[in-house]
Amino acid sequence: MLQLPITMPFALPIERTVGAWMIAGARVTGLLVVAPFLGSAAVPPRIRIGLAFLLTLFLAPLVPATPTATASALIVLLLGEFAIGFLLGLTLQLIFEAGQIAGQVCGVQMGYSLASIVNPDNSQADSAVLSTFYELIVLLLFIQLSVPHWLLRGLARSFDYLPPGHFSLTWPAVRALFEFAAGMFVAGLQIAAPVLVASLFADVALGFIGKASPQLPVLFVGISLKNLLGLALLCGAAAFWPRFFDARFGRALDASERILQLAH
Repeated sequence: MLQLPITMPFALPIERTVGAWMIAGARVTGLLVVAPFLGSAAVPPRIRIGLAFLLTLFLAPLVPATPTATASALIVLLLGEFAIGFLLGLTLQLIFEAGQIAGQVCGVQMGYSLASIVNPDNSQADSAVLSTFYELIVLLLFIQLSVPHWLLRGLARSFDYLPPGHFSLTWPAVRALFEFAAGMFVAGLQIAAPVLVASLFADVALGFIGKASPQLPVLFVGISLKNLLGLALLCGAAAFWPRFFDARFGRALDASERILQLAH
């Protein structure tokens, strides 16, 4: 009796489908580990798992066909795909770090970090209140400007210029990443610049007043004055933040694509 090879025609498509799901899932997992908002620790784990499954479902058809690899080669391949997604989310996370740096600097100048500086053991304050405030503002702008959509489109586009198995952490890619990370410290200082400049002039003025009138409690007056002055400048500078962070988010996505192209 003639027996037809029923299972043979389905072997290769099943292997390719499973491989595509594993590759897409590795990139999505790397993105969700570090990406702001999408991979936030405040999101319940079951929601993140469901989101990872849904994104993998949509991105798996975009994965090009890859040759069958051994177990060790497959592990190396998946680690490289995880690194691709991780780098895409890391560049945007650095923007949030710039906001936290600005909050820390402004908090020290305005007196909100005084308790953690004078007595850090009893205050148990890991970060200033302004750091949390700045981070929340950046998060709201991140959502308002539809940056998560940009990020997901960038993840889908990464399969075009960086196919699976072609990731290599070259020195030009590492240098570009370090240059972009260094630029985030500059961005943090730019955000905090109005409060820093106003605090500098306030300190100079209070120094002259203290010399002219030693009986005046300049220390206590200075804290309140710098606090009010910093809040006023903070409210005025917040009007320019949407345009500022819009440009920064765009540069972050461009930098991530440039880093991945250098890692080819």
